Amino acid sequence: MLTTWTVEDGRCRVREGAMSDITDALPNEAREAAAAVAAPEALRRAIWIDLLNPTPAEEKAVQAALRVEIPTREEMQEIESSSRLYREDDALFLTANFLYGVDSGEYSSTAITFVLTNTTLVTVRYASPKAFTVFSARAQRQPVSLLVSADAVMLHLFEQIVDRLADILERVGADMDRASQRTFRAARTNLKANRRDDQLKETLITLGQVGEVTTRTSETLLGLNRILAFVSAEKASAVRKENQPLIKTLVRDVRSLVDHANFLNSKAQFLLDAVLGVINVEQNAIIKTFTVASVALMPPTLIASIYGMNYENMPELKWEYGYPLAIALMIGSAILPVWYFRRKGWL
Repeated sequence: MLTTWTVEDGRCRVREGAMSDITDALPNEAREAAAAVAAPEALRRAIWIDLLNPTPAEEKAVQAALRVEIPTREEMQEIESSSRLYREDDALFLTANFLYGVDSGEYSSTAITFVLTNTTLVTVRYASPKAFTVFSARAQRQPVSLLVSADAVMLHLFEQIVDRLADILERVGADMDRASQRTFRAARTNLKANRRDDQLKETLITLGQVGEVTTRTSETLLGLNRILAFVSAEKASAVRKENQPLIKTLVRDVRSLVDHANFLNSKAQFLLDAVLGVINVEQNAIIKTFTVASVALMPPTLIASIYGMNYENMPELKWEYGYPLAIALMIGSAILPVWYFRRKGWL
């Protein structure tokens, strides 16, 4: 889908599927000519062109209108820096992976390319991070401050992405705090084994999700940091002077979020070690119980084995009280190890 953002008379004009919007209003015989002439003019007037899952026809229309080469989806997946951050003539090509889908729980990362020319910003994406939706709504309400120029749109969009990442990290931190309380509460209280196991399992799942989100958030922040460093080097020709302070603010915000993401990763690792420690303690307690039971049952088993032999010359077989004596001996030999373990503090 191709969406264009234009500011006319201080008002924001948004057209989704700009090619069809222009041609559908004309008679049938004039549509082909209008698509070839009017559509490029409309695209050139746009401050921001957002390509979401673009078709080949939409890519060609933007390329013809702006005279820039739009990267393909395969090219956007390249990981080397020279393929993600580069300049061609007067256009900057900036690509990074961005986190999306956190609200739905089906989070992942997607490559998004920003093509910045002197007059137009083109974004090419194949997913919809929430930051784009929020920024689109803000741009319609505040076109004069957000849609001033192509570089201003890009930097304000980066601001929205950073704000969104900050919200995600705050939410992750809150989830981790709840997981921490749940873990240590389960370790302190005398809950039933099934209930305690369920809480520990839920904590492990939460920590796994937290680790995945923070890792992808760190990846997004790393990509943003590289983009901002590249834009800073090119700001003399790519960014208007009044917008250059935004770059410094974004760099500081990104660095602070990187530090916070690293802190959350360290905390998640600590909690994971704590959960595994609690599980190991419980497993050791179970093994200890079986060990004590085995040791306690060894003497009675020995006694029963001795008197289970079928030799004729066994005087105890003819004792009147031999059977109850053997039973009492087995019970006493089982109690004695348990008493000894308790005296030593092993139980």
